[in-house]
Amino acid sequence: MAISVKERSNERQSAFTAGISLIIMALASFFSYGFVHGSLVVKGDAGTTFNNIMSSTSLFKAEIFGWVIILISDIIVAWALYIFMKPMNTTLSLLGAWLRLTYSTILGMAILNLIVALHLSGPATYLASFSMEQIQSLMMLFLEAFESIWSIGLVVFGGHLLIVGYVAFKSDRIPKAIGILLLLAAIGYMVIHLSKTFLSPYDGAIAILNLVFAIPMITGELGFGIWLLLR
Repeated sequence: MAISVKERSNERQSAFTAGISLIIMALASFFSYGFVHGSLVVKGDAGTTFNNIMSSTSLFKAEIFGWVIILISDIIVAWALYIFMKPMNTTLSLLGAWLRLTYSTILGMAILNLIVALHLSGPATYLASFSMEQIQSLMMLFLEAFESIWSIGLVVFGGHLLIVGYVAFKSDRIPKAIGILLLLAAIGYMVIHLSKTFLSPYDGAIAILNLVFAIPMITGELGFGIWLLLR
């Protein structure tokens, strides 16, 4: 009986931790990528992007800080979901945790490019040997590298959601709707970001895929996080 109470306590604690972390991550993502990155970085326009970041350095630093929060939250979620889902399927829960940690590693590599881009916007003396056009082009290169590396990571993230969604769908303790949303989100992440990596010229088709999978990609993990928190 004592073991049962302890296991239930661990389950509730891990569900609460995962739920809080997922919601924090969602809010930080909306701020860092949806608001700041989307307003400062103009695709294909190095000059405007450079001027935007130069005039809003504090905001760009806040974006980077937001990404660090996302990275830490991802690591916490990987651990908490493993503890929560371990009784349902130990092997798949462990695989899902490792996939999320792999994604977190790739995300960390992507964030480093934002830090380099920040330095390129500063008054460092070693930049004096570069022309303004070269500095702007270098900054754009690192910003695009951030997008590309993160996109590759999101393919791995999709694999994580596929495992979590499958375990959730098979479990009688998690609503089937959440499992279905997670599975659809997983397919969306993998298809969209594989397309971005290997079929980048087809921007129109990728935009359509984004629209098709927008709802499950947004509500899948967020809905799971809210359910975990309420649980």
